[in-house]
Amino acid sequence: MNLNVIQVILVVLVSFLAGMEGILDEFHFHQPVVACTLIGLVTGQLVPCIILGGSLQMIALGWANIGAAVAPDAALASIASAIILVLGGQGRAGVTSAIAIAVPLAVAGLLLTIIARTLATGIVHIMDRAAEEGSFSKIDFWQWVAICMQGLRIAIPAALILAVGATPVKAMLNAMPSWLTDGLSIGGGMVVAVGYAMVINMMASREVWPFFALGFVLAAISEITLIGLGAIGISLALMYLALSKQGNSGNGGGSNTGDPVGDIIDKY
Repeated sequence: MNLNVIQVILVVLVSFLAGMEGILDEFHFHQPVVACTLIGLVTGQLVPCIILGGSLQMIALGWANIGAAVAPDAALASIASAIILVLGGQGRAGVTSAIAIAVPLAVAGLLLTIIARTLATGIVHIMDRAAEEGSFSKIDFWQWVAICMQGLRIAIPAALILAVGATPVKAMLNAMPSWLTDGLSIGGGMVVAVGYAMVINMMASREVWPFFALGFVLAAISEITLIGLGAIGISLALMYLALSKQGNSGNGGGSNTGDPVGDIIDKY
């Protein structure tokens, strides 16, 4: 499918907004279901892109920045796969292929994220010097530069895909050697493990461990869907809040752990 000039501009604009929202997280343009829907809206392929966005959203539910672990780039995966779906012209039949392409693109997007965050560190130091000078205009300027850099992180790859086309992109991904993809997978798994360990070390307490262990047991049951796990999580959160309120009501005795739930458990 060929896009006209206006459609190309709108696709790049949506990509730019998705990149910015990956940091701002205010209007959720970076979420797959939103990003893919917007791409489908401006290209006239709304239904296939909505299906793609919904499928990617279910995958991206488990993507989160945990400690030192950086999640795969959902914005790049959504934008790039939606563009490839549109350029391929297969409609609903091409959704499966687009999803298969989206996952390695999300992992590859980690490199762009690292580059953007490294450059942002330098911008922070520039803003520190501007703060020492008392120049609020410089601080505002460099803040906009940093945000626009995040938008370009997605807009530039989107523009390249539009310029190159879907077929060469597919060939490039298929040409990646197995040792490279396996290495990225192993390295990403190790970083995720370290990130979880850091978070557990910070939040570990005897009140939280039962919820933590229960969550891992429930996640290991394959018959429970993500919706079911979400419902169980909400139920456990409501139970915790209810116990917290009971602990704050005060039935005598001092606090042993600093946690209301811990005080209730100690009484039993």
